[in-house]
Formats: sequence, structure tokens, C-alpha cells
Amino acid sequence: MTAEPTLKPERPFFSSGPTAKHKGWSASNLKTESLGRSHRSALGKSRLKYAIDLSKEMLGVPEDYLVGIMPASDTGALECAMWTMLRPDRPATVAAWESFGNVWIQDAVKQLKLPKLTTLDADYGEIPDLASIPQENDVVFTWNGTTSGAKIPNTDWLAEGREGVTINDATSAVFAMEMDWAKLDATTYSWQKVMGSEAQHGMLILSPKAVNRIEEYDPQWPLPKLFRLKKGDKINRGIFEGATINTPSMLATEDYIDALEWAQAMGGRKAMFERADANAKIVLDWIESTPWLRNMVSDPAKRTNTGVCFVFQGDWYDSLSDEDKAGVPKKIVKLLEDRDVGYDFNGYRDAPPSLRIWCGGTVEQEDLKRLLPWIEWAYEQVKNG
Repeated sequence: MTAEPTLKPERPFFSSGPTAKHKGWSASNLKTESLGRSHRSALGKSRLKYAIDLSKEMLGVPEDYLVGIMPASDTGALECAMWTMLRPDRPATVAAWESFGNVWIQDAVKQLKLPKLTTLDADYGEIPDLASIPQENDVVFTWNGTTSGAKIPNTDWLAEGREGVTINDATSAVFAMEMDWAKLDATTYSWQKVMGSEAQHGMLILSPKAVNRIEEYDPQWPLPKLFRLKKGDKINRGIFEGATINTPSMLATEDYIDALEWAQAMGGRKAMFERADANAKIVLDWIESTPWLRNMVSDPAKRTNTGVCFVFQGDWYDSLSDEDKAGVPKKIVKLLEDRDVGYDFNGYRDAPPSLRIWCGGTVEQEDLKRLLPWIEWAYEQVKNG
């Protein structure tokens, strides 16, 4: 049997959300002047606006787009976009290929009850035929499937100037993959994904076309206060200048600012892309060279560079019952968590039995290199009882 490895990751944080803090992070480095102050104070509002402005700059968002902080993480931001922009009198398509995308389908079917709705779905690791979506349809999709590791390979299926609005859940893609802003009308993400920041706040990025849709349309369904983006008949631009809809956590805001400033010092979003690509290559190459593993995504062009998901294969694994198959990744994770080698890298609860290693830019290459031999060792322990 393989000997137990000796080197452990210095930072054993491989969860796909909340994700690892950046190297060198310390709570003592966070600015605290805004804590205990009103978020409506000049200081509080200035820090919120700084988080917005720095996000917009870092992501290369066009100047005429609006960026705002929303409650309830990416979920709140995405549902706000759906509830304020999708119209019963217009055709819409919601495309999903993993757990969260299927939540947006349920919203459209069971909550909004859109009469002209088409849904597209695919199994874990696959992507539906996005080119089949008519350009006049409003569209909701997930850029990168956090629970399957499948991302869209390109935006060729979206025509520039298309009639429908495009709503993009980019929570595990932003800061790891370049966004094609010209083709996106509402884009959402959360602080606790690629930036490794604290949870509960989401970001909503709106194109001028999205703003026009919101201003010209009053939904027939009741809108919770948390989704109300308008003041009178116009969009409430204060939301996009730091006047949040409800009270934000200023501590979480300062943590997000810290992550943004770290990424900026590292070289900005391009450097974050390169870090994620390099991290993912380590894991992807290892999967390809390990005969008892298989990437959940068969097409290399659709494989993520953030939450890499992989399943087991081979005679021993295939001979197990479904219950025992599900137990394999759980046992591997427990063996390594008990030894403080790697935390929270089991596959998503609704996904096939699998492991999922986060490779975003806040993770260090050396920690990934040290983790992989431990997984091999743990697999042998589980296989040999």
C-alpha cells in the first residue's frame, strides 16, 4: 500500500463556497472604522460605494452599466433580476445543467408561472443545446456550474443586440473567467465564491437594456422589498451608489474590499484568471493520469477552472452498491479532514458521488500539489478496508 504522505497543505481550504481566503489574509488587516456606524453615514456609504467602484473597475464592466450590492448573496441578486425583468407576455428560456440552475427553473415554473416558458436541462457534466434558444427569448443561464464543473465554452449562441434580455448567474465564474459584457444584461455573483470573502451579499450588474426593461415594466406579481429596484417609474440609482436596499454587514464589506485590493495588487482580474487556470491544470492533469478517476465533464472545452468535479470508475468501484459508492468520497473526505489535510471537498449533495476541488485564484498551487497524493492514499485506505 502507498505510504501516508508527509507534506500537508499549508492552507487546507478547498471548499467551493465559501472558498479559501487569500494567502496572508488576517482579520487584523481589515479596516474597522465603518463598524458600529450606520451604513447610511457618509463613511459607511463611501465604503460601500468603494466596493462597488472597485468591483466595476476590476471586472472591466462598461461605464454605462450599473453595479449594486444586493441582499441574500447571488441567490437574492439573481432572483431579483428574474422577478423584475421576466414578463409573462414574452417568451423566455431558462437553461440548467446543475443544481442551482434547476432552482432558477423552479422559480420560473412554480413561482413566476411564465406562460411562454421553455426550459432546457442536461445531466451533470453536460450542457444543453444553447444554440437552440431563439434570439427573441429572454434567457436565464448559469455561466459556470458550481456543482457539476461544466461551464459554457463561449457566448457564440448569444447574438449581440439580441431582442431578449440575458440574465447570467456568474457566481463561480466572475474573477476566474472573462465576461462578455456586450451580450449580458443582468449578471450576478456573490462575494464568497472566487474572491473568498464573507457570505450573504450579492452583486447585480445591469446593462442599459436591463435598466430600460426594469423601468418600462411593472410585474403583475407582488415584489418583496428586497427586490424593489425602482423609485417611482425610474430605477433607484442610489442602490448602485452604495445606498443598499437593506442593512449590509460592514464587516463583510471590509472583508470583500480586502480581497479586491489583494487581487488588484496581484495584477487584477487577468492575474486571477491565470491563477485559476494554473490551479485547475494541476488537478485536471492529475485526474487524466489517475485511472480510477474521471472528470465529471467529458468535453475539455466545457471544463471549469474553479470547482473541478470528478467521479470514480474502475472494476472495484463499479462493483459496489449505490449506497457504498456514495460512501467512497465521504470516507476520503473524512480521512483527510481528520488529519487537517483538506476541508470540504466532497461533491455537492445533489450531484453524483464525487469530489470537488476548488481551484480559484485564492488557492495556492503548492497546496493543491500536496493535497492530491493524500487523496490517492485515502482512496487506497477506503478500497482496502
